[in-house]
Amino acid sequence: LEALHDWLVQTRAQTANEGGSAKALDYTLKRWVSLIRYAQTGHLPIDNNPVENIIRPIAIGKKNWLFTGSERAGQRAAAIQTLL
Repeated sequence: LEALHDWLVQTRAQTANEGGSAKALDYTLKRWVSLIRYAQTGHLPIDNNPVENIIRPIAIGKKNWLFTGSERAGQRAAAIQTLL
């Protein structure tokens, strides 16, 4: 992993600033500690898709619940959603 880090740093030094490669290298170097932790342990998930799939209905619902019909209905909906 040390060699990979050295390569990333050297490649970044030779890459133009505003390009896509520079952004990718900066992203990787900025998150290097997390990346090596993931690579060394092997049991950590690489993404959070399962969590995003679980909360997706809530995010979609928020958009749909903007229009509740009346102010009183909106207050009731907010109270119920707070409990959930």
